[in-house]
Amino acid sequence: MIDDHTASGGLLPLGDGPAVGRLGYGAMQLPGPGAWGPPEDPAAARAVLRRAIELGVTHIDTSDFYGPHVANELIREALHPYPDNLVIATKVGVVRDEWRGWNPAAAPAQLRDQVEENLFRLGRARLDLVYLRVGGDGLLFPDDTPFVESFAALVELQGRGLIRHLGLSGVTTAQLARARELAAVVAVQNRFNLLDRGSSDVLAACEEYGIAFVPYFPLSAGMLRPGLDTSQAPPGMAPTSEQERTLDDVAGRHGASRAQVVLAWLLSRSPVTLAIPGTSSAAHLEENVAAAGLRLTEDDIARLDKLA
Repeated sequence: MIDDHTASGGLLPLGDGPAVGRLGYGAMQLPGPGAWGPPEDPAAARAVLRRAIELGVTHIDTSDFYGPHVANELIREALHPYPDNLVIATKVGVVRDEWRGWNPAAAPAQLRDQVEENLFRLGRARLDLVYLRVGGDGLLFPDDTPFVESFAALVELQGRGLIRHLGLSGVTTAQLARARELAAVVAVQNRFNLLDRGSSDVLAACEEYGIAFVPYFPLSAGMLRPGLDTSQAPPGMAPTSEQERTLDDVAGRHGASRAQVVLAWLLSRSPVTLAIPGTSSAAHLEENVAAAGLRLTEDDIARLDKLA
């Protein structure tokens, strides 16, 4: 059964900043399809954000390239002035083009512009947490922009007081170690979920360093919810029938949903994990937040561990 819960799922500090709830919210699905353009119902999108705060969410993940600009503008419209305990994390290193592509843009001047844009759209004087988006999902770091040079540009902006904490997204363990030689890294955001554990080595490094690990696509881009057409899903993103049966069996014994089981598994996977499931649905938001109260048994976890 799902116990009485708070949205936090426990707390995890980010560097020397405030502790955030381990069950947060990702804003990528607030704009239109493909994170492009405005949502069909902007008022409903703003209502989802306000409901997240009502449910106790204290960690929102966003980026100015969601829309572009749309997600950040919705966050400002819905939540500004922001609660004192709310941490808003954003990402830089990517820009969108007119064909809705996702293009690397990590030259120092580009990063400075993106930080300024995030500050303006969110209505903040300082960003709580900024991730340098490095790679993964087809995004390759541009050869003419050395990784160290790009991260150093963010360190410089941190020194100017525009950024409180620094993070990395889509990185290897070697890149994480190199960045830590330049400045403190408080969080790493890599793709990781029940079906895709390719970043297990990065998670282990985060545990060693005491760094938050923030898995994106925690619900495998929604493929772990029942009823979706998964026929065109990339390999490894959609569950097999056998995996679905295991998920449904565990969920049924707890009176929970598949999504809640998957999120509870992520939180149990490591004490440094922060989950940020995204949705534009108030009902799915409430379902996701309730996963913080789901207590999986050791047998449940062992069965789920075998599904990757």
